[in-house]
Amino acid sequence: MPALTLHADNYQTLLDSLADNDWIVACLCAEWCGTCRGYRKGFDEMAERHPDKHFIWVDVEDQADLLGDLDVENFPTMLIQHGDVVTYFAPVLPDHRQVERMLAAQIEQGDDELLRQASSSPERIEWQKDCNLRHLLLAAAE
Repeated sequence: MPALTLHADNYQTLLDSLADNDWIVACLCAEWCGTCRGYRKGFDEMAERHPDKHFIWVDVEDQADLLGDLDVENFPTMLIQHGDVVTYFAPVLPDHRQVERMLAAQIEQGDDELLRQASSSPERIEWQKDCNLRHLLLAAAE
């Protein structure tokens, strides 16, 4: 199944499908961005290889209300989280293989290590407050 494209009418459905310990891999892009449009096919293929994870495509302009103050500086930007722990939030090269390797490395780590890393720098601590997609979906669904 390809990545789910987040729309205003599917916040709640997506939120209902997320369990506490799910992996979320979200690509934050913009429709006008040619790099993003080119990246979408590889992202969808990655989603098909990992049906046990939630791959979500988010157009940052269409979903600006959902994202609030989330600062996307470049495209594509990847947001990866396990449960409520944001493990990665930054632009990536438009190469889905790089993201797949990064995801595999994070999956290999235990929950304790992911939590340790989440509080290992001021930037990562900010990710926990500002970039948690599950929390953003909860706020949007209210």
